[in-house]
Amino acid sequence: MFGYSMIQLVRSNAHRLDRSLREEILNLYRPFRWTPCFLHKFFEGSLRHMKKLPVIIEFEKDCHLEGTAEIARVTNNHFRSKVKGDFSKISCCSADLSPSGLEEVLSSCRHVKKVYLNRKVHALLDNAVDSANAKNVIRQGRKLTGKGVTIAVIDTGIYPHQDLSGRIIGFKDFINDRPDPYDDNGHGTHCAGDAAGDGTASAGQYIGPAPEADIVGVKVLDKMGSGSLDTVMQGVQWCMDYNENNPDNKIDIISMSLGSAAQSYESENDDPMVKIVEKAWASGIVVCVAAGNEGPDAGTIASPGISDQVITVGALSDNDTSDTREDDDVASFSSRGPTLFGKAKPDILAPGVNIVSLRSPNSYLDKLQKSNRVGDQYFVLSGTSMATPICAGIVALLLEQLPQAKPEEVRSLLMNGTDLWKDRNENIYGAGYINAENSVPGSNS
Repeated sequence: MFGYSMIQLVRSNAHRLDRSLREEILNLYRPFRWTPCFLHKFFEGSLRHMKKLPVIIEFEKDCHLEGTAEIARVTNNHFRSKVKGDFSKISCCSADLSPSGLEEVLSSCRHVKKVYLNRKVHALLDNAVDSANAKNVIRQGRKLTGKGVTIAVIDTGIYPHQDLSGRIIGFKDFINDRPDPYDDNGHGTHCAGDAAGDGTASAGQYIGPAPEADIVGVKVLDKMGSGSLDTVMQGVQWCMDYNENNPDNKIDIISMSLGSAAQSYESENDDPMVKIVEKAWASGIVVCVAAGNEGPDAGTIASPGISDQVITVGALSDNDTSDTREDDDVASFSSRGPTLFGKAKPDILAPGVNIVSLRSPNSYLDKLQKSNRVGDQYFVLSGTSMATPICAGIVALLLEQLPQAKPEEVRSLLMNGTDLWKDRNENIYGAGYINAENSVPGSNS
């Protein structure tokens, strides 16, 4: 078997192919076990030219333009190969390559540093706002509501729900390229309400922590709640580009309730998803990401939550009691640290169990889980997906009070203001349970 050309390709270029991509290529040979030997050469030739491998290509430092031009030249010579996305801020591009195209890239493109599999990414308020102590945060006689702060929800889209009326100020669709806000899955709409729903349809009962914050919807996941590394990366880069084009009305916060299984690299900084969210963080955007729903096992933090910079949010259950901490605990499903790279995570816990938020009528989740409907306008879901935008909404309150605060300062204020009522296991509880009243500086009079 080790005479097969694609296996030779993997062996000779192992240092430049990430583990997931190596496994993907080797798995192409699995059907050969049941194929007569005399047909192997024919089938291998077909695979080499017809199979499509979705990849992310990283270039050497300061070689992005030259590298992208080289990839474009190669893809022009190979069937089913094309350049798809460009990520100039982290010197990467995405492409579809046939195995023969990949072989040419590795042998003839001088500026390629590493090639990654463009792996799949998935989508991971009742008492929640009270529990997080975020319902009535007053500073200098003014109630904080997130007014003047903009949150980008990178998810499945946003349905124009009445609880967000007049505050969806931007929308970008990387799945179907539709111009107007919509959500055919329902997850993104729920997350937008978790952060910034104003409770109009419920007489204020189901309200997010930042009911006057503006929202930008960035659709990177499809109707089934699935996407790929490059669509998510496009969404994050779009937010950075948006800020460059709108310097007077920037996106302040990114909320990402999505992720994929962390991969074993030398460090978390080798992960393309980590690279792009940390670039957004460095540009001044506070990035809140979900820890993942793979608990209670240790070492289950998802990417990009493995980043040591962004705010990684786990889920807490308040057991429907907002006035006491005695029965609160981390949700069993909430992913635990340490990360695959030995770093303590999550950073913080926020409410994430049985969260009532906005319903997207006739969406995939709405049809699949009809029993989750709460009246005509709302829907109940659980997950670190819900905890993350609640955290983002509290960040909006903090930025309303301190509009010049840098992401590092925001992270520090949140973590220093938590309630820690259990043992000090940072890989389960992070810094503790989010508390807006304690985190937002200034007088409450």
